[in-house]
Amino acid sequence: MDESTEKNYPLEGIKILEYAVFHAGPGAGAILGDIGADIIKIESGPGDPERYWTIVGNMDISTPNGESVMHEISNRNKKGIYLDITSEKGREIFLKLIQNTDVFLTNLRKTTKIKLGIDYQTLSKINPKIIHANVSGYGPDGPESDIGAFDPMGQARSGMMYLNDPNTPKLIHLAILDQATAIAASHAIITALFVRERTGKGQEVHVSLFATGLWLLYANLVTSSILGRDPSISWIRTKNSPLRNSFCCKDGKWIIGVHHPEEKYWETFCKTTGQEQLLNDTKFADKKARVANCEELINHFDKIIASKDRNEWLDIFVKHGLMFTPIQRVHDIFQDKQSLINEYIKEFSHPLYGDIKLPGYPIHFSEGKTGTRMPAPSIGQHTYEILQDIGYTVEQIDDLKKENIIK
Repeated sequence: MDESTEKNYPLEGIKILEYAVFHAGPGAGAILGDIGADIIKIESGPGDPERYWTIVGNMDISTPNGESVMHEISNRNKKGIYLDITSEKGREIFLKLIQNTDVFLTNLRKTTKIKLGIDYQTLSKINPKIIHANVSGYGPDGPESDIGAFDPMGQARSGMMYLNDPNTPKLIHLAILDQATAIAASHAIITALFVRERTGKGQEVHVSLFATGLWLLYANLVTSSILGRDPSISWIRTKNSPLRNSFCCKDGKWIIGVHHPEEKYWETFCKTTGQEQLLNDTKFADKKARVANCEELINHFDKIIASKDRNEWLDIFVKHGLMFTPIQRVHDIFQDKQSLINEYIKEFSHPLYGDIKLPGYPIHFSEGKTGTRMPAPSIGQHTYEILQDIGYTVEQIDDLKKENIIK
């Protein structure tokens, strides 16, 4: 390829300084790194506690080096520096980094930010053009603005846990709301960068788990507001039309079909499955009738769909314009041709874990490239490189290390 036509990463040259823990905050930095931002992650004390979060419920997510898979997920594309910003010399280094950064990303609590002098009011005096991005549990204002929260708490507060079962609250695993919040934070940062490009002004932006959960439930909340009741859309198979339902095939694999408007597809569905006689049955004459008699109808189609393997049915349905797709387990995605062709799943050569597969960036740019560029750093892995870039000599860095200001 001619070098002059080679694509660049969209955010090349944007510098982000991150002092954040776990996923909802750091995940935003990782996402921005996928599109080219240069990220420096500061750690102090024992390091980001997510490194050591190796058990989730009853699932062990530790890696061969004893750290957490989640840490790798949250901190790809970053350079790592260990820095005690509470010391005088550490603070001096921190402020030099702030002077030369576009975005400061944190999810520490409000009182902690003020105590450490990393709040927007303090840092904007040093760098007026800085984008100060914050992630919290419940928002920047109100009596709970300084209370910590994790993904399940955001799911609980927003109403997400009652989505699939109106009687028993259930979590959606793993780190689903954390990831959505990270996406929202990356969106906020890119928007603030665009505003700065127009006006020359920096600003503070704030994203919370609670707000993101509510935004994900936009349709549910508006429905509840207009109708005056809690929306409850059952996914009990025998209470849904066969045109909006899931079926188990002969090989034990499942498919799901969703068709709107149903009347458009009912005749094709019956003919395609060899059940033309149902078209003349008054019990199934229209959508309302099919819902009223859906248990009988689903039991009938369960037997029909169980007569062929999944791929056989998918070929038949697609050929006749019906909208069915396989219900896959997470591990199935790595062999999904559509995910591979579109680079929704990409190979990555990791120095510790070997060749692994990662989600690709979900957006295609005709004039830009994307994707994971480097693995998560070990604690302080790039300290010398980062400090040399802002003018420190090797001898000065050695002295700082002896004083335990850096690692």
